[in-house]
Parts: sequence; C-alpha cells; structure tokens
Amino acid sequence: HGHKIEVGTLDSGILAVDGQKLIAGFPGSYSGAGFAVRYDGEGEVPDVVPEGNEKRVVHMDLPLGVKVTVFQWSNYMDVQIEMAKQPGQDGVCGNFNGNQGDDTTQSIMARVGARVRVNECLLSGHALIEWTPQMDKMLHAECGAQTRAAGHAKCAQWLGAGGDVVNSCTFDYCFGMNVRARKHAKTYA
Repeated sequence: HGHKIEVGTLDSGILAVDGQKLIAGFPGSYSGAGFAVRYDGEGEVPDVVPEGNEKRVVHMDLPLGVKVTVFQWSNYMDVQIEMAKQPGQDGVCGNFNGNQGDDTTQSIMARVGARVRVNECLLSGHALIEWTPQMDKMLHAECGAQTRAAGHAKCAQWLGAGGDVVNSCTFDYCFGMNVRARKHAKTYA
C-alpha cells in the first residue's frame, strides 16, 4: 500500500518502484512490503509479438489478490489485470455484474464518462490523443450518422473541449469494442 510501480514501453526504459529503478537486468525481480514484481519473457501474449520485438513481460502481484501483467513492446504496451470483484467497481472493462450487454463502450461511457479525469488518473504522463485523416475517413464510412452524432455530442459534453480530443473520443464511442479499430483505420489511405 502506498507504493507506485511505473512500467513504460521498452523505448521509454521505465520500470521503477517509487521512482527507483530496482530491477537492473533482464530477467529480474523485486519484492516489497505486500507486493512482488517479476520481469521476464514468460506469459501468453494477448495478441501477437510485434515484428522486431522481443517478449518482455512485467508481472505484478499486488495486494487484495490483484495481478497485473504488462507486455512491453517498443512503442506500446498490452496490459492484463486479474482481480476479484470490488464493491462499486466500474470502468473501461465493465462492471463485473455478469451482464455483458451493459459493458458496451456506449454503456460504459454513459456510466463513467468518456475519459479518466486528470485528478483520478493513476498513470504518469499525459495521454497522446491521435487523430488521423484515415481515422476520420473510417469514422464517416463505418459509423452511422446517428451514432456518430450521439457520440460527438456526449464526448463534447463530457470533455468540455473540441477538435481532435472530441474526434478521438467519438471514434472510441463508435469502435471502442473493436480492439483493432485503429489498425483498421490505417487501411483508409
């Protein structure tokens, strides 16, 4: 409790506990009061190992039986979280009530908002908001006008902003359940 574990991409080189780089090499491990971190190449990849990347995996055993696995790639990460249901739990992965029907992107955004508020964010750094001409083409080609308009209105209301931030949020509103949507958008050249 009270510790901060930071894991970044391979390019960032970030792997620290309470601001200190405690795992000097690969593989390696570190144990603290109530938690353990292991750094190795073990674990089933959620998708595929990106071309030119070596599998680097950070395993965290945290209080309350929470297990976090981070697959570090050169310029992004895949994250898996295993945990028991917590009272009042809700978020981007759903609400653990056993009803997948209310875990759509639109339902989750209606309950908890479009983005994590800055003062509630557990991550260091700032989110990179990407908006490309290809994403714009896909949004207009594959997201129905009514859904797109509803998403745009809700995102503008939640975020109190405009431009690329709202466009990116609207894209997520339309395609958030498709984990490969941004990759698919790149086909719109």
